[in-house]
Amino acid sequence: MKKPSHHGMIEGMVPSPAKDADLIQSKHEQIVKGACRLFFKKGYHRTTIREIALACGMSMGQLYHYISSRDDVLFLTYKQMQMVWYEHLVKSGVEEIVDPLERLKRAVRLTLEFALKNRDLFLFVYTETKYLDKRHLQVVLEMDDKNVVGFWRRLLRDVNGGKKIGGDLDFLANLVSYLMVFLPMRGWNLKEKPNGEYLDAVTAFIMKGLGISEEAV
Repeated sequence: MKKPSHHGMIEGMVPSPAKDADLIQSKHEQIVKGACRLFFKKGYHRTTIREIALACGMSMGQLYHYISSRDDVLFLTYKQMQMVWYEHLVKSGVEEIVDPLERLKRAVRLTLEFALKNRDLFLFVYTETKYLDKRHLQVVLEMDDKNVVGFWRRLLRDVNGGKKIGGDLDFLANLVSYLMVFLPMRGWNLKEKPNGEYLDAVTAFIMKGLGISEEAV
């Protein structure tokens, strides 16, 4: 499984005078963690840079050493979501599954679980990124295509090596990516709180839509 790549994207979009890449990464994570507590409670537009500095335990000067605007924080939040999702899959052993069909099904189920567990994060990212300026938004869309849709493209391509899937893989990868956020985005309208049965249902729906029977996996 290929690790999400942001090479050149973060450096170009969120420049910092700091030279230590690991330190920059650590500070960005610290900023995102503090900012998200405010974003989830107050919303993006009602949260100020000064409040973000306080929430992540930095002075204004320290904060501006690693970001230049709220857009930078929103941008970094999306990047951080991709990295945490990837780490969740790795820790769950997806990359160790040899059979492509089983690897795909396991990745679907784990991603649905991750999205539901991090519902506030997904709701925030997918509703607020539209407010990014054009430059940041374009890179976010590129990151999504490369690291999220691209992940499903690779898994579907592996399965398709056994001639198990019919249809355009790019379309199907985008469709699977979209369905991953169904429960966080629409769970509010379900009579019962989304649970394991809902996860099973969505997983089965996706696999059946791809033309893969339960017997095959």
